Amino acid sequence: MSKRDYYEVLGVGKDASQEEIKKAYRKLARQYHPDVNKADDAEAKFKEAKEAYDVLSDDQKKAQYDRFGHVDPNQGMGAGGFGGGADFGGFGDIFDMFFGGGGQRRNPNAPQRGNDLQYTMTIEFKEAVFGKKTEIHIPRTETCDTCHGGGARPGTKPETCGVCHGTGQQEVVQNTAFGRIVNRRVCSACQGQGQIVKDKCGTCHGTGKIKKQRTISLNIPAGVDDGAQLRVTGEGESGTRGGPSGDLYVVIRVKPHEFFEREGDDIYCEVPLTFAQAALGDEIEIPTLTEKVKLKIPAGTQTDTYFRLKGKGVPRLRGYGQGDQHVKVVVVTPTNMTEEQRDLLREFARLSGEHTHEQQQTIFERMKKAFLGE
Repeated sequence: MSKRDYYEVLGVGKDASQEEIKKAYRKLARQYHPDVNKADDAEAKFKEAKEAYDVLSDDQKKAQYDRFGHVDPNQGMGAGGFGGGADFGGFGDIFDMFFGGGGQRRNPNAPQRGNDLQYTMTIEFKEAVFGKKTEIHIPRTETCDTCHGGGARPGTKPETCGVCHGTGQQEVVQNTAFGRIVNRRVCSACQGQGQIVKDKCGTCHGTGKIKKQRTISLNIPAGVDDGAQLRVTGEGESGTRGGPSGDLYVVIRVKPHEFFEREGDDIYCEVPLTFAQAALGDEIEIPTLTEKVKLKIPAGTQTDTYFRLKGKGVPRLRGYGQGDQHVKVVVVTPTNMTEEQRDLLREFARLSGEHTHEQQQTIFERMKKAFLGE
């Protein structure tokens, strides 16, 4: 099967800069590396991208490829063709290559940091506003107390893997038209650990870790909002071979309140007013997060008017002071009125010069004629 054009493989044009070529390869390497992508064709695509990058990132090889394509006119150059061997290491090797790692291999026996954990916690509206202290119970993996993470029965030690000789990797060498390619894979005998435990610990069965339920004290700060994430350092899963533990991230979910709504550090609520209160003015009692306060309603207040209660909102999470509370008043139209109340409203309408029902019909007729152009 003929090889694809290297520019097509990386998805760049022939006039692409070295930075564009590197960026295109980095994207493909992350997508198709066998340690990350388990698809059947992932490894082949990764190798194809690596081969294309090795050529196009070298000015001399790129010029030769641009002139002759995949065919090497100088067979006497030796097996190198486009030169040195390619090395497909672990996923971290890719970052070493781009960010100054020097291409060094990782030591499989070096300490490794434990995994981070995430826990979702639901709290009440006012608990988010004022904060709370609580305890949560987290299932997590911890270092085995019996073997102290080694995986071997007390009194015994793991043995160096005879297949990879402690490196944690197997090397497969292939001679191709482009030279000698060394493909490194995780050792199938020790799964990359570099050691094999023959006499396993009876507690953890050789894994070096056990599952435990851990109780963690949590201090939720005042002013935390829905979707906030709290980081508890060192409360994730334990590390390997003496490595540090990961962190615990607690995601906060806040239940809605039946009366208050929150926007940032401000609180919003809606209170009803009667027609008489809105027209004549009044002083009403408003519930806040901490107490009830008096609010003066001026005469002639219209529906959907907002009033601000300064400093009656949520404590600011990162700063001083509190937000405000905004009160929206809604004038409620009376229903089920008595005949006496209706008579009083009719009298009010007459004294105000408002139109009666019959007069309203006349107005609507005039509007209709105006729309019809009559």
